[in-house]
Amino acid sequence: MSIFLTHAYYLQEDPVEAKIMKPYVPLGLLYVSAYLQREKVENYVFDATFSNREEQLQYIENQKPDIVAVYVNLMTKINVIKLIKILKKDARYGFPKIVLGGPDVTYNLENYLKAGAQYIVIGEGEQTMLELYKAITEKIDVSLVNGIAYLENNRVVKTPARSKIKDLSTLPLPNRDAIDISKYLNMWKKHHGKSSMTISTQRGCPYTCKWCSTAVYGQSYRRRPAKQVVEEMAMLQKKYNPDSIWFVDDVFTVSHKWIKSFVAETQQQNIKIPFECITRAERLNDEILQLLKQAGCFRIWIGAESGSQKIIDKMDRRVDVNVVKQAIINTNAIGIETGTFIMLGYPGETREDINQTIKYLKEANPTHYTITIAYPIKGTALYSEIEKEITVKPNWETSTDRQIDFKRTYSRKFYDFAVKRVVNEVEAFKSNNIIEKTKRKTKSIGALFFMKYYQLTS
Repeated sequence: MSIFLTHAYYLQEDPVEAKIMKPYVPLGLLYVSAYLQREKVENYVFDATFSNREEQLQYIENQKPDIVAVYVNLMTKINVIKLIKILKKDARYGFPKIVLGGPDVTYNLENYLKAGAQYIVIGEGEQTMLELYKAITEKIDVSLVNGIAYLENNRVVKTPARSKIKDLSTLPLPNRDAIDISKYLNMWKKHHGKSSMTISTQRGCPYTCKWCSTAVYGQSYRRRPAKQVVEEMAMLQKKYNPDSIWFVDDVFTVSHKWIKSFVAETQQQNIKIPFECITRAERLNDEILQLLKQAGCFRIWIGAESGSQKIIDKMDRRVDVNVVKQAIINTNAIGIETGTFIMLGYPGETREDINQTIKYLKEANPTHYTITIAYPIKGTALYSEIEKEITVKPNWETSTDRQIDFKRTYSRKFYDFAVKRVVNEVEAFKSNNIIEKTKRKTKSIGALFFMKYYQLTS
């Protein structure tokens, strides 16, 4: 019996991502594949990123796998449901058992099961997928498998939660050999002049931001040994030679002890690949910034979400906006690029809060920033708070949580314009700064030239 691992993200169907063109490999699937491979379970990975549904279905028709396991997130839900319905009704594909996992399934169990999935993997997938595979192949009662859900007499059965993997060092490295990595490297080179690859060093996040989903790894903090992480960097450098690394962890510098160990390992193993990461402002200080720069860090994304302390407190971010601003300024000052995230339209946000956000962006002056309009993900504290105030809730099968709207201070259209206003004002400010710096530099060069000319002629 074989397992077919796939996802339903087709890059060319996403106009925004196709324009940005910064695709990364499906790391979660590759971890599951490696785990199954180590346990001698035959599995295939079909990476749909540069493909389409037709090629994906053709592959399934040719292979006739017994189990099709699909990773689902908010962006891919609609495509996954379409894929399920085709597999359920068309005999060409052999009517495989359909298993779903990923961040979007945990709080939508009944919807996905009634859409056609036989089993849902809740949380981390490696151990659960292996045990579910054995239960199916050996005809063991699936109710004995922890961490899954399924329908029985049209009712959802949810087995006891699976314990989180405590020792991440026991996991094999992602099975990158299962897909064509060169497609990613070449695409990055073509559009950005340099390639990038991903590494995961931790699972879970110990913080409590109300809008953030912890459906897969939970509100926890578990980390791979620094030595193992640097060995993975060395392997990637030798095998693929990427120009940079993106550490996908939620808070890369949450543990200063780990960072110090990581930097020491890069020195000991003589590995230095430029990398970028995400962290929180209060987990940065001068020493950590210097260590990160020493290890090759070229960009740090520092979360803020708003320039208004009132909104930050409503989000339960537990950080001072001035601490965030200073962290960005300090990071810029030592020559590391900065990025920050902004969310508009959070419950209770007013014009004054937006003005404070614009002021924050101008004063902090991050190298990069992204702006989204707040939307409630099912299972988060934000969703629970606004559930009774939802004003737009489209059909579940043909929409995502992004389309849900709720009673805000102003209309959704107002916040669409607010995004444009923030971008326009901040970019104008940046442009004026560049012009002023150029003028000052030109004056300085002119003054220096005059001084040298005067010295030569006097």
